[in-house]
Amino acid sequence: MARLIIVSNRVAPISEGGPAAGGLAVGVYDALKETGGMWFGWSGEILGAGQPMLTVTQRGPVTFATIGLTRRDYDQYYRGFSNATLWPTLHYRSDLTEYDRSDFDGYRRVNAWLAARLVPLLEPDDIVWVHDYHLIPFAEALRLAGVRNRLGFFLHTPFPAAQVLTTVPPHAELVRALTCYDVVGVQTAPDLRALVDYIVCEAGGTVTHDGRVDAFGRTLQIGAFPIGIYPDEIASLAASGSEDDVVHAMRDTMGARKLIISVDRLDYSKGLLERFRAFETLLEHSPAQRQQVTFMQIAPPTRADLHAYQAMRSKLESEAGRINGRFGELHWTPIRYIHRQYDRAVLASVFRAAAVGYVTPLRDGMNLVAKEYVAAQDPDDPGVLVLSRFAGAAQQMHGALIVNPIDRVGMAEALDRALSMPRDERRSRYRDMMKMLRDENVSVWRDDFLRALRGEAWPLPETARAGLTD
Repeated sequence: MARLIIVSNRVAPISEGGPAAGGLAVGVYDALKETGGMWFGWSGEILGAGQPMLTVTQRGPVTFATIGLTRRDYDQYYRGFSNATLWPTLHYRSDLTEYDRSDFDGYRRVNAWLAARLVPLLEPDDIVWVHDYHLIPFAEALRLAGVRNRLGFFLHTPFPAAQVLTTVPPHAELVRALTCYDVVGVQTAPDLRALVDYIVCEAGGTVTHDGRVDAFGRTLQIGAFPIGIYPDEIASLAASGSEDDVVHAMRDTMGARKLIISVDRLDYSKGLLERFRAFETLLEHSPAQRQQVTFMQIAPPTRADLHAYQAMRSKLESEAGRINGRFGELHWTPIRYIHRQYDRAVLASVFRAAAVGYVTPLRDGMNLVAKEYVAAQDPDDPGVLVLSRFAGAAQQMHGALIVNPIDRVGMAEALDRALSMPRDERRSRYRDMMKMLRDENVSVWRDDFLRALRGEAWPLPETARAGLTD
Protein backbone atom coordinates (compact mmCIF):
# COMPACT_ATOMS: atom_id res chain seq x y z
CA MET A 1 0.00 0.00 0.00
CA ALA A 2 1.29 3.48 -0.90
CA ARG A 3 2.61 5.58 1.96
CA LEU A 4 0.76 8.69 3.03
CA ILE A 5 2.96 11.78 3.32
CA ILE A 6 1.46 14.64 5.31
CA VAL A 7 2.94 18.10 4.81
CA SER A 8 1.97 21.02 7.03
CA ASN A 9 3.55 24.27 8.11
CA ARG A 10 4.05 23.00 11.64
CA VAL A 11 4.61 19.43 12.76
CA ALA A 12 2.87 19.65 16.11
CA PRO A 13 4.55 18.07 19.16
CA ILE A 14 1.47 15.98 19.89
CA SER A 15 1.45 13.55 22.79
CA GLU A 16 -1.45 11.45 23.94
CA GLY A 17 -3.37 13.50 26.50
CA GLY A 18 -0.97 16.42 26.06
CA PRO A 19 -1.85 20.06 25.53
CA ALA A 20 -4.80 20.69 23.26
CA ALA A 21 -3.76 21.07 19.63
CA GLY A 22 -5.51 22.84 16.81
CA GLY A 23 -7.92 21.21 14.40
CA LEU A 24 -5.26 20.53 11.79
CA ALA A 25 -2.94 18.81 14.26
CA VAL A 26 -5.60 16.61 15.86
CA GLY A 27 -7.25 15.66 12.59
CA VAL A 28 -4.03 14.94 10.73
CA TYR A 29 -2.33 12.98 13.48
CA ASP A 30 -5.40 10.83 14.12
CA ALA A 31 -5.57 10.12 10.40
CA LEU A 32 -1.85 9.35 10.05
CA LYS A 33 -1.77 6.99 13.06
CA GLU A 34 -4.24 4.70 11.27
CA THR A 35 -2.49 4.64 7.90
CA GLY A 36 1.18 5.02 8.76
CA GLY A 37 3.55 7.25 6.81
CA MET A 38 5.41 10.52 7.27
CA TRP A 39 4.61 13.96 8.64
CA PHE A 40 6.90 16.64 7.20
CA GLY A 41 7.18 20.34 8.04
CA TRP A 42 8.62 23.08 10.21
CA SER A 43 9.79 22.07 13.68
CA GLY A 44 8.80 25.41 15.23
CA GLU A 45 12.48 26.25 15.82
CA ILE A 46 13.82 29.64 14.68
CA LEU A 47 17.56 29.62 14.11
CA GLY A 48 19.70 32.61 14.94
CA ALA A 49 22.58 31.34 12.81
CA GLY A 50 23.60 28.32 10.77
CA GLN A 51 21.92 26.16 8.16
CA PRO A 52 18.72 24.37 9.27
CA MET A 53 19.15 20.59 9.40
CA LEU A 54 16.45 18.00 8.76
CA THR A 55 15.61 15.79 11.75
CA VAL A 56 13.88 12.44 11.22
CA THR A 57 12.35 10.50 14.12
CA GLN A 58 10.01 7.53 14.40
CA ARG A 59 7.00 7.21 16.67
CA GLY A 60 5.14 3.97 16.07
CA PRO A 61 3.88 3.89 12.49
CA VAL A 62 4.57 7.60 11.96
CA THR A 63 7.85 9.14 10.80
CA PHE A 64 8.33 12.79 11.74
CA ALA A 65 10.62 14.82 9.46
CA THR A 66 11.12 18.36 10.75
CA ILE A 67 13.35 21.29 9.97
CA GLY A 68 13.89 24.74 11.46
CA LEU A 69 13.60 28.13 9.80
CA THR A 70 16.00 31.04 9.74
CA ARG A 71 14.81 34.29 11.27
CA ARG A 72 14.51 35.87 7.81
CA ASP A 73 12.42 33.00 6.49
CA TYR A 74 10.20 33.02 9.57
CA ASP A 75 9.63 36.76 9.29
CA GLN A 76 8.76 36.74 5.59
CA TYR A 77 7.08 33.37 5.09
CA TYR A 78 5.30 32.91 8.41
CA ARG A 79 4.83 36.26 10.13
CA GLY A 80 4.69 38.14 6.86
CA PHE A 81 2.75 36.72 3.95
CA SER A 82 1.10 33.75 5.70
CA ASN A 83 -0.20 35.54 8.78
CA ALA A 84 -0.18 39.26 7.96
CA THR A 85 -1.57 38.84 4.43
CA LEU A 86 -3.31 35.50 3.90
CA TRP A 87 -4.81 34.85 7.35
CA PRO A 88 -6.86 38.07 7.61
CA THR A 89 -7.94 37.82 3.97
CA LEU A 90 -9.07 34.21 4.30
CA HIS A 91 -11.14 35.29 7.31
CA TYR A 92 -12.75 38.23 5.48
CA ARG A 93 -10.68 40.84 7.33
CA SER A 94 -9.18 42.74 4.42
CA ASP A 95 -9.07 45.79 6.69
CA LEU A 96 -6.31 44.03 8.64
CA THR A 97 -4.40 42.71 5.63
CA GLU A 98 -0.80 43.87 5.21
CA TYR A 99 1.13 43.19 2.01
CA ASP A 100 4.80 43.46 1.14
CA ARG A 101 6.27 42.06 -2.06
CA SER A 102 9.40 40.88 -0.29
CA ASP A 103 7.22 38.84 2.08
CA PHE A 104 5.51 37.16 -0.87
CA ASP A 105 8.91 36.44 -2.41
CA GLY A 106 9.95 34.90 0.91
CA TYR A 107 6.74 32.86 1.03
CA ARG A 108 7.45 31.34 -2.37
CA ARG A 109 11.14 30.88 -1.57
CA VAL A 110 10.46 28.96 1.65
CA ASN A 111 7.86 26.78 -0.07
CA ALA A 112 10.42 25.88 -2.75
CA TRP A 113 13.11 25.29 -0.12
CA LEU A 114 10.85 23.01 1.95
CA ALA A 115 9.79 21.12 -1.17
CA ALA A 116 13.45 20.51 -2.03
CA ARG A 117 14.01 19.04 1.45
CA LEU A 118 11.09 16.62 0.95
CA VAL A 119 12.01 15.38 -2.54
CA PRO A 120 14.81 12.99 -1.42
CA LEU A 121 12.45 11.42 1.14
CA LEU A 122 9.75 10.56 -1.40
CA GLU A 123 9.17 7.14 -2.92
CA PRO A 124 7.58 6.79 -6.37
CA ASP A 125 4.20 5.52 -5.15
CA ASP A 126 3.80 7.92 -2.16
CA ILE A 127 0.74 10.09 -2.08
CA VAL A 128 1.29 13.55 -0.65
CA TRP A 129 -1.37 15.46 1.28
CA VAL A 130 -0.47 19.12 1.90
CA HIS A 131 -2.32 21.21 4.49
CA ASP A 132 -3.33 24.82 4.75
CA TYR A 133 -2.62 28.28 3.49
CA HIS A 134 1.08 28.43 4.36
CA LEU A 135 1.82 25.89 1.62
CA ILE A 136 -0.31 26.84 -1.38
CA PRO A 137 2.76 26.95 -3.73
CA PHE A 138 4.20 23.68 -2.42
CA ALA A 139 2.88 21.51 -5.26
CA GLU A 140 4.12 23.94 -7.88
CA ALA A 141 7.62 23.66 -6.38
CA LEU A 142 7.42 19.86 -6.33
CA ARG A 143 6.28 19.76 -9.96
CA LEU A 144 9.19 21.99 -10.98
CA ALA A 145 11.49 19.54 -9.18
CA GLY A 146 10.12 16.70 -11.32
CA VAL A 147 7.78 15.09 -8.76
CA ARG A 148 4.93 13.21 -10.45
CA ASN A 149 3.29 11.75 -7.34
CA ARG A 150 -0.36 12.36 -6.62
CA LEU A 151 -0.59 15.64 -4.66
CA GLY A 152 -3.57 16.83 -2.64
CA PHE A 153 -4.24 20.06 -0.76
CA PHE A 154 -6.72 20.77 2.03
CA LEU A 155 -7.55 24.28 3.22
CA HIS A 156 -8.55 24.35 6.90
CA THR A 157 -9.56 28.01 6.86
CA PRO A 158 -12.48 29.48 4.92
CA PHE A 159 -12.00 30.08 1.20
CA PRO A 160 -13.09 33.71 0.74
CA ALA A 161 -15.34 35.19 -1.89
CA ALA A 162 -13.55 36.19 -5.09
CA GLN A 163 -13.92 39.91 -4.40
CA VAL A 164 -12.18 39.40 -1.07
CA LEU A 165 -9.39 37.16 -2.38
CA THR A 166 -8.59 39.59 -5.18
CA THR A 167 -7.57 42.19 -2.58
CA VAL A 168 -4.34 40.15 -2.27
CA PRO A 169 -2.18 41.47 -5.14
CA PRO A 170 -0.72 38.08 -6.22
CA HIS A 171 -4.10 36.29 -6.03
CA ALA A 172 -3.80 34.89 -9.57
CA GLU A 173 -0.36 33.44 -8.83
CA LEU A 174 -1.74 31.77 -5.71
CA VAL A 175 -4.68 30.12 -7.46
CA ARG A 176 -2.49 29.13 -10.41
CA ALA A 177 -0.17 27.40 -7.93
CA LEU A 178 -3.20 25.73 -6.33
CA THR A 179 -4.07 24.09 -9.66
CA CYS A 180 -0.76 22.17 -9.55
CA TYR A 181 -2.42 19.81 -7.06
CA ASP A 182 -4.46 16.84 -8.26
CA VAL A 183 -7.15 17.38 -5.60
CA VAL A 184 -8.04 20.54 -3.68
CA GLY A 185 -10.41 20.26 -0.72
CA VAL A 186 -12.18 22.89 1.36
CA GLN A 187 -14.33 22.60 4.48
CA THR A 188 -17.88 23.47 3.40
CA ALA A 189 -20.26 24.02 0.49
CA PRO A 190 -20.04 27.85 0.82
CA ASP A 191 -16.23 27.60 0.63
CA LEU A 192 -16.54 25.40 -2.44
CA ARG A 193 -18.91 27.86 -4.11
CA ALA A 194 -16.41 30.67 -3.46
CA LEU A 195 -13.60 28.61 -5.04
CA VAL A 196 -15.75 27.79 -8.07
CA ASP A 197 -16.68 31.45 -8.45
CA TYR A 198 -13.02 32.48 -8.54
CA ILE A 199 -12.06 29.77 -11.03
CA VAL A 200 -14.91 30.62 -13.40
CA CYS A 201 -15.13 34.40 -13.07
CA GLU A 202 -11.52 35.39 -12.36
CA ALA A 203 -9.44 32.61 -13.93
CA GLY A 204 -11.72 31.92 -16.90
CA GLY A 205 -11.71 28.21 -16.08
CA THR A 206 -14.48 25.62 -16.08
CA VAL A 207 -15.93 23.47 -13.32
CA THR A 208 -18.24 20.49 -13.91
CA HIS A 209 -20.98 19.22 -11.61
CA ASP A 210 -18.67 16.45 -10.32
CA GLY A 211 -15.86 18.83 -9.39
CA ARG A 212 -13.53 18.54 -12.38
CA VAL A 213 -11.66 21.81 -12.94
CA ASP A 214 -9.86 23.04 -16.03
CA ALA A 215 -7.90 26.21 -15.33
CA PHE A 216 -4.44 27.61 -16.03
CA GLY A 217 -3.79 24.66 -18.34
CA ARG A 218 -4.32 22.13 -15.56
CA THR A 219 -7.04 19.59 -14.76
CA LEU A 220 -7.80 18.75 -11.16
CA GLN A 221 -10.58 17.75 -8.75
CA ILE A 222 -12.15 20.00 -6.11
CA GLY A 223 -14.60 19.20 -3.34
CA ALA A 224 -15.85 19.98 0.16
CA PHE A 225 -14.58 17.64 2.89
CA PRO A 226 -15.71 18.77 6.37
CA ILE A 227 -13.18 17.70 8.98
CA GLY A 228 -14.53 15.79 11.97
CA ILE A 229 -13.48 14.38 15.32
CA TYR A 230 -13.71 11.03 17.10
CA PRO A 231 -16.67 11.81 19.39
CA ASP A 232 -16.38 8.67 21.51
CA GLU A 233 -12.73 9.43 22.19
CA ILE A 234 -13.70 12.92 23.40
CA ALA A 235 -16.38 11.37 25.64
CA SER A 236 -13.73 9.10 27.17
CA LEU A 237 -11.39 12.05 27.71
CA ALA A 238 -14.21 13.93 29.45
CA ALA A 239 -14.68 11.02 31.84
CA SER A 240 -10.96 10.56 32.52
CA GLY A 241 -10.29 14.26 33.07
CA SER A 242 -13.11 14.63 35.58
CA GLU A 243 -10.76 13.44 38.33
CA ASP A 244 -8.17 16.12 37.62
CA ASP A 245 -7.49 18.48 40.52
CA VAL A 246 -8.11 21.50 38.29
CA VAL A 247 -11.60 20.23 37.39
CA HIS A 248 -12.45 19.47 41.03
CA ALA A 249 -11.35 22.95 42.09
CA MET A 250 -13.44 24.55 39.35
CA ARG A 251 -16.54 22.65 40.44
CA ASP A 252 -16.00 23.64 44.05
CA THR A 253 -15.78 27.33 43.18
CA MET A 254 -18.76 27.19 40.80
CA GLY A 255 -21.14 25.69 43.33
CA ALA A 256 -24.66 25.55 41.89
CA ARG A 257 -24.00 28.20 39.24
CA LYS A 258 -24.23 27.26 35.58
CA LEU A 259 -21.14 27.50 33.42
CA ILE A 260 -20.87 28.98 29.93
CA ILE A 261 -17.61 27.84 28.32
CA SER A 262 -15.60 29.15 25.39
CA VAL A 263 -12.21 27.87 24.28
CA ASP A 264 -10.41 29.65 21.46
CA ARG A 265 -6.95 30.62 20.37
CA LEU A 266 -6.38 34.32 20.97
CA ASP A 267 -7.28 35.43 17.46
CA TYR A 268 -9.36 38.28 16.04
CA SER A 269 -11.29 35.85 13.81
CA LYS A 270 -12.84 34.20 16.88
CA GLY A 271 -15.15 37.07 17.84
CA LEU A 272 -14.06 37.15 21.48
CA LEU A 273 -14.77 40.83 22.06
CA GLU A 274 -18.26 40.51 20.57
CA ARG A 275 -18.81 37.46 22.78
CA PHE A 276 -17.85 39.31 25.96
CA ARG A 277 -20.23 42.14 25.13
CA ALA A 278 -23.09 39.77 24.32
CA PHE A 279 -22.63 38.16 27.74
CA GLU A 280 -22.76 41.64 29.24
CA THR A 281 -26.05 42.18 27.38
CA LEU A 282 -27.39 38.95 28.87
CA LEU A 283 -26.71 40.28 32.36
CA GLU A 284 -28.32 43.61 31.44
CA HIS A 285 -31.50 42.19 29.89
CA SER A 286 -31.93 39.10 32.08
CA PRO A 287 -31.30 40.15 35.70
CA ALA A 288 -32.42 36.70 36.89
CA GLN A 289 -29.22 35.25 35.41
CA ARG A 290 -26.97 37.46 37.53
CA GLN A 291 -25.06 35.47 40.15
CA GLN A 292 -26.54 32.29 38.64
CA VAL A 293 -24.09 31.87 35.74
CA THR A 294 -20.38 32.30 35.08
CA PHE A 295 -18.80 32.73 31.67
CA MET A 296 -15.34 31.16 31.36
CA GLN A 297 -13.20 32.12 28.37
CA ILE A 298 -10.04 30.06 27.88
CA ALA A 299 -7.83 31.73 25.26
CA PRO A 300 -4.41 30.11 24.81
CA PRO A 301 -1.83 32.50 23.33
CA THR A 302 -1.04 32.42 19.62
CA ARG A 303 1.19 34.49 17.35
CA ALA A 304 2.15 36.58 20.35
CA ASP A 305 4.82 38.45 18.35
CA LEU A 306 2.23 40.09 16.07
CA HIS A 307 1.04 43.54 17.17
CA ALA A 308 -2.63 42.86 16.35
CA TYR A 309 -2.71 39.96 18.81
CA GLN A 310 -0.97 41.91 21.56
CA ALA A 311 -3.52 44.70 21.20
CA MET A 312 -6.41 42.22 21.23
CA ARG A 313 -5.21 40.57 24.42
CA SER A 314 -5.00 43.94 26.12
CA LYS A 315 -8.51 44.86 24.96
CA LEU A 316 -10.02 41.56 26.15
CA GLU A 317 -8.41 41.89 29.57
CA SER A 318 -9.79 45.42 29.80
CA GLU A 319 -13.31 44.34 28.78
CA ALA A 320 -13.35 41.43 31.24
CA GLY A 321 -12.30 43.79 34.02
CA ARG A 322 -14.91 46.38 33.06
CA ILE A 323 -17.78 43.86 32.93
CA ASN A 324 -16.69 42.20 36.17
CA GLY A 325 -16.47 45.60 37.82
CA ARG A 326 -19.96 46.49 36.64
CA PHE A 327 -21.76 43.28 37.65
CA GLY A 328 -19.48 41.38 40.02
CA GLU A 329 -20.13 40.70 43.69
CA LEU A 330 -17.88 39.70 46.56
CA HIS A 331 -18.92 36.08 46.03
CA TRP A 332 -19.33 36.09 42.22
CA THR A 333 -17.08 36.93 39.27
CA PRO A 334 -19.16 37.02 36.06
CA ILE A 335 -16.29 36.44 33.59
CA ARG A 336 -13.28 34.24 34.15
CA TYR A 337 -10.74 35.02 31.44
CA ILE A 338 -7.85 32.54 31.31
CA HIS A 339 -4.87 33.04 29.01
CA ARG A 340 -3.20 29.61 29.03
CA GLN A 341 -3.43 26.06 27.68
CA TYR A 342 -4.92 22.96 29.29
CA ASP A 343 -4.66 19.26 28.49
CA ARG A 344 -7.30 17.87 26.17
CA ALA A 345 -8.72 15.66 28.93
CA VAL A 346 -9.14 18.64 31.27
CA LEU A 347 -10.82 20.69 28.55
CA ALA A 348 -13.16 17.82 27.69
CA SER A 349 -14.18 17.57 31.35
CA VAL A 350 -14.77 21.32 31.55
CA PHE A 351 -16.95 21.03 28.44
CA ARG A 352 -18.95 18.28 30.13
CA ALA A 353 -19.51 20.45 33.20
CA ALA A 354 -20.71 23.43 31.16
CA ALA A 355 -24.39 24.13 30.58
CA VAL A 356 -23.59 26.11 27.43
CA GLY A 357 -20.87 25.83 24.80
CA TYR A 358 -20.38 29.37 23.46
CA VAL A 359 -18.68 29.14 20.04
CA THR A 360 -19.19 32.34 18.07
CA PRO A 361 -16.34 33.10 15.65
CA LEU A 362 -16.69 35.92 13.15
CA ARG A 363 -15.41 33.44 10.56
CA ASP A 364 -14.00 29.94 10.91
CA GLY A 365 -13.18 27.11 8.53
CA MET A 366 -14.78 24.45 10.74
CA ASN A 367 -14.22 24.91 14.50
CA LEU A 368 -13.68 21.56 16.16
CA VAL A 369 -14.31 23.03 19.63
CA ALA A 370 -18.01 23.10 18.74
CA LYS A 371 -17.91 19.40 17.91
CA GLU A 372 -15.80 18.50 20.94
CA TYR A 373 -18.17 20.35 23.28
CA VAL A 374 -21.13 18.29 22.09
CA ALA A 375 -19.19 15.02 22.17
CA ALA A 376 -18.14 15.65 25.79
CA GLN A 377 -21.70 16.06 27.09
CA ASP A 378 -23.53 13.79 29.52
CA PRO A 379 -26.15 12.06 27.29
CA ASP A 380 -28.69 12.14 30.13
CA ASP A 381 -28.26 15.84 30.91
CA PRO A 382 -26.46 17.52 28.00
CA GLY A 383 -25.62 21.17 27.61
CA VAL A 384 -26.57 23.42 24.70
CA LEU A 385 -24.30 24.62 21.89
CA VAL A 386 -24.60 28.29 20.86
CA LEU A 387 -22.85 28.48 17.50
CA SER A 388 -22.00 31.22 15.02
CA ARG A 389 -23.50 30.83 11.56
CA PHE A 390 -20.05 31.77 10.22
CA ALA A 391 -18.34 28.68 11.64
CA GLY A 392 -18.08 25.82 9.16
CA ALA A 393 -19.55 23.55 11.83
CA ALA A 394 -22.89 25.38 11.50
CA GLN A 395 -23.36 23.66 8.13
CA GLN A 396 -23.59 20.32 9.96
CA MET A 397 -24.65 20.95 13.57
CA HIS A 398 -28.33 21.68 13.17
CA GLY A 399 -29.05 20.95 16.83
CA ALA A 400 -27.14 24.07 17.89
CA LEU A 401 -28.68 27.48 18.51
CA ILE A 402 -27.31 29.35 15.48
CA VAL A 403 -26.46 33.02 16.01
CA ASN A 404 -24.95 35.96 14.18
CA PRO A 405 -21.94 37.14 16.25
CA ILE A 406 -22.52 40.73 15.17
CA ASP A 407 -25.99 40.68 16.79
CA ARG A 408 -25.23 41.27 20.45
CA VAL A 409 -28.86 41.10 21.58
CA GLY A 410 -29.51 38.00 19.46
CA MET A 411 -26.58 36.22 21.09
CA ALA A 412 -27.74 37.26 24.56
CA GLU A 413 -31.20 35.89 23.80
CA ALA A 414 -29.69 32.61 22.60
CA LEU A 415 -27.67 32.31 25.82
CA ASP A 416 -30.80 32.95 27.89
CA ARG A 417 -32.71 30.31 25.91
CA ALA A 418 -29.85 27.81 26.26
CA LEU A 419 -29.64 28.30 30.02
CA SER A 420 -33.36 27.63 30.45
CA MET A 421 -33.88 24.95 27.78
CA PRO A 422 -35.86 21.89 29.01
CA ARG A 423 -33.96 18.64 29.36
CA ASP A 424 -36.02 16.79 26.73
CA GLU A 425 -35.19 19.38 24.09
CA ARG A 426 -31.52 19.34 25.08
CA ARG A 427 -31.42 15.55 24.76
CA SER A 428 -33.07 15.64 21.34
CA ARG A 429 -30.63 18.22 20.02
CA TYR A 430 -27.69 16.32 21.49
CA ARG A 431 -28.75 13.00 19.91
CA ASP A 432 -29.10 14.59 16.48
CA MET A 433 -25.65 16.17 16.65
CA MET A 434 -23.97 13.06 18.05
CA LYS A 435 -25.34 10.99 15.19
CA MET A 436 -23.83 13.43 12.72
CA LEU A 437 -20.50 13.47 14.60
CA ARG A 438 -20.29 9.68 14.41
CA ASP A 439 -21.46 9.49 10.80
CA GLU A 440 -19.02 12.20 9.66
CA ASN A 441 -16.01 11.61 11.90
CA VAL A 442 -12.36 12.28 11.12
CA SER A 443 -11.95 8.88 9.46
CA VAL A 444 -14.71 9.72 6.98
CA TRP A 445 -12.99 13.04 6.25
CA ARG A 446 -9.68 11.30 5.65
CA ASP A 447 -11.08 8.41 3.62
CA ASP A 448 -13.21 10.60 1.35
CA PHE A 449 -10.28 12.89 0.60
CA LEU A 450 -7.80 10.07 0.04
CA ARG A 451 -10.20 8.21 -2.24
CA ALA A 452 -10.43 11.34 -4.36
CA LEU A 453 -6.64 11.75 -4.25
CA ARG A 454 -6.12 8.16 -5.38
CA GLY A 455 -8.66 8.68 -8.15
CA GLU A 456 -10.97 6.04 -6.68
CA ALA A 457 -14.03 8.27 -6.18
CA TRP A 458 -15.15 9.79 -9.47
CA PRO A 459 -17.54 11.48 -9.23
CA LEU A 460 -17.09 12.62 -5.64
CA PRO A 461 -19.45 11.59 -2.82
CA GLU A 462 -22.50 13.81 -2.55
CA THR A 463 -21.16 15.55 0.55
CA ALA A 464 -17.98 16.54 -1.28
CA ARG A 465 -19.94 17.83 -4.28
CA ALA A 466 -22.23 20.10 -2.26
CA GLY A 467 -21.82 23.63 -3.53
CA LEU A 468 -20.91 22.69 -7.11
CA THR A 469 -22.97 23.91 -10.05
CA ASP A 470 -23.12 22.80 -13.66
